[in-house]
Amino acid sequence: MSRFGFIHSKMDIKFLILYIMARVASGIDFPTLTELTMCDEGVDYFEFAEAAAELVETGHLNLEDGQYTITDKGRQNGEACESNLPYSVRHKCNANLAKVNSILRRNAQVRTQVLPRPDGSLTARMTLDDEGGNIMTIELLCVNEDQAASLSKGFQAKPERIYNEVLAALLDREDEKEE
Repeated sequence: MSRFGFIHSKMDIKFLILYIMARVASGIDFPTLTELTMCDEGVDYFEFAEAAAELVETGHLNLEDGQYTITDKGRQNGEACESNLPYSVRHKCNANLAKVNSILRRNAQVRTQVLPRPDGSLTARMTLDDEGGNIMTIELLCVNEDQAASLSKGFQAKPERIYNEVLAALLDREDEKEE
């Protein structure tokens, strides 16, 4: 049965995977790679899964801790073959990659950890970075896992607001005027 779309062979799928992996901001998991690769109606899921596994076996991709990254070999071979991908497929990939890369960059800049303390309590460490490095790190004592998870979730949801409110509180000169 013939398929619609521009991608028809496993080799085309490999070119597409290398194209995607060369442009993704950081390592991605299998579901994200799947979503990005299924941008063309001609891509068959089972051929895609085989192609991804073969690219790992041949050293074009690395797979560590469930995250795929491209190797130098994959980058070089992908660059040589990317012109074989139709323009419409590359265009759709780039639009999808812009969304994914935005999320990946934000996740890399907003991090939280829950660290145990010797007394049995916990510390919620919340970090906000930008392209230049760390902007703010806040560590708060938590009495249990639920509180630490709640603080972490709140920080991840609105780190910019928290940063701005901390700055406003620290720069507020109203208290000094009243004294």
